Amino acid sequence: MTDHAQQTLDDATAVLRSALAGDGDAVVGTFDAVVDRSGLAGAYGVAWCLAGTMLGDARPAGACALDFPGIDQAAYDTRWVARFVSAYANDDGDTGEALFGAAAADGLLPDCLLTLAGSTVATLRSRAG
Repeated sequence: MTDHAQQTLDDATAVLRSALAGDGDAVVGTFDAVVDRSGLAGAYGVAWCLAGTMLGDARPAGACALDFPGIDQAAYDTRWVARFVSAYANDDGDTGEALFGAAAADGLLPDCLLTLAGSTVATLRSRAG
């Protein structure tokens, strides 16, 4: 594993620990530190890692369709997470990057990343329980 890959994994672990503790400020702070150190590309890597953690080893083979009734009425951050995780499931990095860039341009990336971290934790908890 490269130093960069290890740093991304360490950052994703820090985000998840903070999210598990219910500390949204620490989640945002970790992402801010990643951006300061590695730019938006670094934060994207952490987000992509969280999407992978959410899906786990049971990632379906072939194309995946987003099945989220009422997605168009959901809040921006919820729609973003659903679409970002769908992009990950489809191994569609171009769409993931476009979603990431759009959220950053809209000034909503922190909210989206916080929701992604919370959704990842909720998924992990549901698997454990």
